[in-house]
Amino acid sequence: MSQSLTLANLDYAVADHVAEIRFNRPDKRNTFTRQMAVDIVTAMEAADADDDVRVVVVTGSGGHFCAGADLEAAMSGPPDLGDAYGVAAGDIQGVERDSGGYAALAFAQSRKPVIGAVQGSAVGVGATMTLPMDVRVIGESTRYGFVFNRRALVPEAASTWFLPRVVSPGKALEWVLTGRLIDASEALAAGLANHVVPDDEVESRARGIAREIADTTAAVSASLARQMIWSGLEAGSPWQAHAAESRALAERFTSADLLEGITSFFEKRPPSFPMNVPGDVADGLVERPAQRPEGL
Repeated sequence: MSQSLTLANLDYAVADHVAEIRFNRPDKRNTFTRQMAVDIVTAMEAADADDDVRVVVVTGSGGHFCAGADLEAAMSGPPDLGDAYGVAAGDIQGVERDSGGYAALAFAQSRKPVIGAVQGSAVGVGATMTLPMDVRVIGESTRYGFVFNRRALVPEAASTWFLPRVVSPGKALEWVLTGRLIDASEALAAGLANHVVPDDEVESRARGIAREIADTTAAVSASLARQMIWSGLEAGSPWQAHAAESRALAERFTSADLLEGITSFFEKRPPSFPMNVPGDVADGLVERPAQRPEGL
């Protein structure tokens, strides 16, 4: 089964259980717009609701991931609060929601593993939107930049929560306060990148990881594990993690997936796990990450 969507700023396609989101503004180095935020949320909602999707890969066209906000569009005038973004995103505590956060939280809330294939420029929102992704594969020439202070802005896309957890508070502060560019080796050493590969191998490595997840693991188990690890960062006690794991294990112990996993092991063949996400997962089995609290 495969399906595709052609949206204003990106292409979305599904093949062999892997969804690919490809930013498609190569003439602008895939700079970010309010419409792109809407498109990202649309694509992630499609992936999340599709039982055929087991993994999502996010990348950019033209050798760049995303070179930050489209400043030309931003300088053309105040945002139209009645546009597609303003209507879709709404407000938070009486002000319009940051469009980077609207997009990034769609990745954070995903039931499916998300892999970033990051080439070229990943600056501003192009950097921060990758933080909720589970695996980041970057090219040798990739440059990250949390440049907000150099533009008289502040961090966005919920990055003041994500970045200190992905790297460390000290490294996050250094990068944000200076706004300097970060090369691939520094990103790898700090944990911002999982893998650094030659530029022309970024997408193939990301797809290889996606293929390994889709082909060898139980979709429900991968989904539950992803959600529990991210939600665990929000928990106040290891007992909350213990409770979530106990609930998930109780479901897994009686599942058709487990029977197939054990049977395939003894038959010395690759497993063919029958259960899918979200169709075969009970609502509320584990806490989904990055859910909006009451009052916000």
